[in-house]
Formats: sequence, C-alpha cells, structure tokens
Amino acid sequence: MTKIKARESQNVEYKSSWHDEYLKWICGFANAQGAVMYFGVDDDHEVVGLENVDRLMEDIPNKIVTTMGIVVDVNLLEQDGLEYIEVVIEPSNIPINYRGKYYYRSGSTMQELRGPALQQFVLKKMGRSWDDVTNDRAKIDDIDRDAIDYFLRKGIDAQRIPEDQRYSSTVDVLSSLGLVDDNGGLKNAAILLFGKKPQKFFPSAQFKIGRFGRDEADLMFQDVIEGNIIQMADRVMDILQAKYLVSPVRFEGMQRYEKLEIPKEAMREILYNAIAHKDYAGSDIQMHVYDDHLEIWNEGELPTGYSQETLYGNHSSKPRNLNIANAFFKAGFIDTWGRGYKKIREGFEPAGIPMPKVENFCGGVQVTVERTQFMKMLNVRDVGKDVGNVTSSDASNVTSDVVSLSQIQLTERQKKICEMIKKDSRVSVKEMSLVLSLVERTIKRDLADMQKKGVLIREGNTSAGHWIVLLKKPEG
Repeated sequence: MTKIKARESQNVEYKSSWHDEYLKWICGFANAQGAVMYFGVDDDHEVVGLENVDRLMEDIPNKIVTTMGIVVDVNLLEQDGLEYIEVVIEPSNIPINYRGKYYYRSGSTMQELRGPALQQFVLKKMGRSWDDVTNDRAKIDDIDRDAIDYFLRKGIDAQRIPEDQRYSSTVDVLSSLGLVDDNGGLKNAAILLFGKKPQKFFPSAQFKIGRFGRDEADLMFQDVIEGNIIQMADRVMDILQAKYLVSPVRFEGMQRYEKLEIPKEAMREILYNAIAHKDYAGSDIQMHVYDDHLEIWNEGELPTGYSQETLYGNHSSKPRNLNIANAFFKAGFIDTWGRGYKKIREGFEPAGIPMPKVENFCGGVQVTVERTQFMKMLNVRDVGKDVGNVTSSDASNVTSDVVSLSQIQLTERQKKICEMIKKDSRVSVKEMSLVLSLVERTIKRDLADMQKKGVLIREGNTSAGHWIVLLKKPEG
C-alpha cells in the first residue's frame, strides 16, 4: 500500500472506518477552524479501503445535514484499487450543534462546550464578547462618578480623549464607549469598569494577593482588592509597594534613592493584561508572591494558536473583552497593536530581570516573574536549595535566618534593633524607641545605616510593610 497525499488543511484526520460517533468530530471541526477527514485511511496515511462505499457516500452527507444543518464536501477517492472517502469541513460562522450539544476541536482534543465556555463561544461566533451583553439588573445609579472622572483624566493625559470632554456626563461617557444598548441598558463592561460595587453583580471581579513561604500551603498574609477594574491596577500596585515588594535603598553621597525591585511600568502592563483579558465568568485574579518569584493568574487561556513566543514577537491583538479593552486603550493603559510585551521587555531588560514566563495553566494564563533583585539582597546563592529558609511560616515573623553580626560592624544599639526585628518583623519605629528609650530620629538613623550596610531590607512601605534581617554568608 502507498500513502495518500492529503489535501492541505490546518487539521487533517485519518480514520480507518466510519462510525456515526465521528459526527461529533465534524461538528467540532465546523465550530473551530475546519478540517479534512479521510475515512478508509489508517494513522500511517495508508489506504485500507472501506466497505459499502456507495451507501456511505449517501449516508454521510445526509446525516450531517439532518443532524447539524450544514453541507460538507464528500468525495469518493481511489488508490491502488481501494476506495476511501474524503470529507472537507469548512469553518462555520455560526454555532453548530449535534443533537443539541456543541462540540469544539481544540488542539488534539474534542470538547463539549457547556456553561460559561458555551456562552463565550456563542457570543464570539456572533461577533460579540461577554462584556458586550446587557445587564438587566444594572442601573445608572450603580455607576461611580469618581471612576468616570478618573478615566477621563487618564485618557486626556494620554491624549486619547479630547480635553473638551473632561466634564462630559456619565451617560455621554458610557455611550461614547458603546456601553449602553439601544434601550439605555448598561452592558456588563460598564459595571465592571465604573461600577460602585461590581462584585454585587460579578463576585469574581476581584484581585487576590497572597505572600507565601516555602510553598502554597504556607500562606503568611493576604489581601483582596475589590471595586471597579478601571482603577484596580493602581490599587494593586499600591498594595504591592506597601506590603509585598521591596524598594532597595541606594546611596550616592548623601542622596538616598529607592527603586521598586520590579520596574513599575512593566509591572503595570502585566496587571493591565490580567485585568483586561480575564474571563469574568470564571474565578478571580490571583497573585502568589514567594521569595524568589511571583505568579499572576487570570481565568481564560491565550487566543488559539498563541504562545509565549507569539506574545514576545510581532503579533496582532486579540482581546477577550472588546469593550473593556477599548476603555483601557482610551485611558492610555494598553495599545491595540499587540505591543504590551514589547513594553514589558523594555522595562525588564535594562533592570537585568529575566523576561516573564507566560503559559496556559489550569484554564487560564499564568505569568511568572523572577524576583532576582530580592534574592540578591537576601544573598541566597543556591535558590533551589536555600529559599525555603529565607522566611518563616509564621505570618508575624517574616525574617530570614539569624544574621552573622560578627562579620559586620554594628553598634550594640543596632544589634538590639536586629534582635527586636527578628522577634517581630512588623515592629514600628515608635515601639523601638520606647523599648530602647531613644528618640525616633535616632532609631531611623540606625535603620538607614543598617540598610546601607546590607543588614536590613524593608518589604513594603513604612506603614504597612515589614523588616527582613538579611542572611550574610561568609566570604569565599
């Protein structure tokens, strides 16, 4: 037997015989990118032939039309005296069901679409997105005017909204963004973007952040950010800077400089992507912060055919939520040309941080960012081996192993400060001053000196963060 030369197609399937079960496959291919299926051909592409070919040539197209209402090309072919059948399935621009069920071919698997996945699929086939659906429960009183004003300020600053629209009415702003239907009803995107309490309508419209020790079971503290999504990235950044990330202190002469360990604008771009492209019918956005890396996960996988390599190369933008993406663009948060990861690269490379890893994970997109600056400050050489010793599982004592103070010239007072921090990483300057009977100015001077010497770092800001005593290893 010789192998056949298959018709060119994105998807080609070979089946040695025909079974009515394959009608589901035809439905799935029609709902996806189409395909060519060969019956009477084995997996090695060799013709094995079919029995009752004449009957199948009549039954196959009839069953397809009867059960799915679509017409496909069914061709009888012959090679080496053996007959086989070619079925050419074109992608459909409307949803196709087989006996009331919707199937979709994704990669090498055939999936039955149900619930939110089916809703998203049907809307996409209709040229709409979930955020474009009218919400019958929402009223104009559910919109927060402060969020509208914030959006207008950002858009005007980005020169994507004319200055003369600064004081536009709420209804005019929503209408200009296409967030009001023909009957004056508000769409889902209006509530998500500008709602006073979006979580009343969409419980998963929130951003969870957790600080973890050795693993996911070792949760030390957490925050949940709620409210409208147009301001969510700002709120997340504020909390990250206050409690979860460090800003290493650098001195040039008497001048003190602090710079966030992960470039702010690049971090914002990652947050904008997670918020704008989230599947809001699914779970909330989650960020896991560890010593050596952080993970940001949002429901909803990458567009079909897209991968990390696609995102870091030249690619077109395929937003999941068209209205949300449009509002984020008008506000100056994102581009419409797929340049987001180029902007991330522009922030990470000069800082010497590896580019984030992007992958489909558990039904969503996960972005992993290495905390290289933080690990350098902790002076942990073998991350894989030692990172678990850097932080305690006790949420109130986020400190590293006991520092070897004999290798650093500290005053007795500074050594006492270290011991206090090791007992309570959240101890305040005021509390230190009371225990040591010193004015706060002296404590602050000692803390600054110890940071300069590499003994301490501050994770988060003065009011909400905590101290970490650095692990010093002997030289050599």
